[in-house]
Amino acid sequence: MTPIISVFAASPDRGRGLARDMAVRWALAEVGQGHELRPLSFAELKTVEHKARQPFGQIPTFEADGLTLFESGAIVLHIAENHSSLLPADPAARARAIAWMFAAVSTIEPVIVEREVAVLLEGDKPWTAERLPMLEARLRQRLDDLAAWLEGKDWLEGDFSAGDIMMVCVLRRPAAALLTGDYPALAAYVARAEARPAFQTAFAEQKARSDAAHG
Repeated sequence: MTPIISVFAASPDRGRGLARDMAVRWALAEVGQGHELRPLSFAELKTVEHKARQPFGQIPTFEADGLTLFESGAIVLHIAENHSSLLPADPAARARAIAWMFAAVSTIEPVIVEREVAVLLEGDKPWTAERLPMLEARLRQRLDDLAAWLEGKDWLEGDFSAGDIMMVCVLRRPAAALLTGDYPALAAYVARAEARPAFQTAFAEQKARSDAAHG
């Protein structure tokens, strides 16, 4: 069965590849797996029908062969576990590649999102000016550590893996992208990933749909 992916009917990022379905589209392109899309409006995301697929009314979801999954990391891991090209065959290397998937969403992304929330949703609050230096310092510490790990490496663990898909998608978020220029190893890492044909395919697909939706 061809997988069906739930996505925004009109993504708020306007085709910049920042919505969470990007990691799923990219993983599918890497393994050469075709897919269908279920575009949903914001109202449709909150329907009983969609919440049966995704309890929190978000995107993406993945449906194939009687299985319905939510959470982009879980979907990418499922794709990787069913195709040999996104996880190493060696058990120890495989476990480490999966660990980097968790690091992306549990260690790196939270400090990025906290910084974005402070600016976008709390920018007019009296405490924001005092909090921003602390939030940026926390983010920079994570980026310092990640850059140190990547120094002299093309990818996080040997060959390109699902761990790199998740990490690069996190690093492309605006709060991180604004700082990666200060970290040559991270900037080069993201650029290598974005140059991959599968990334280009996935990015072009979502941008074309976004351009059509926004007119």
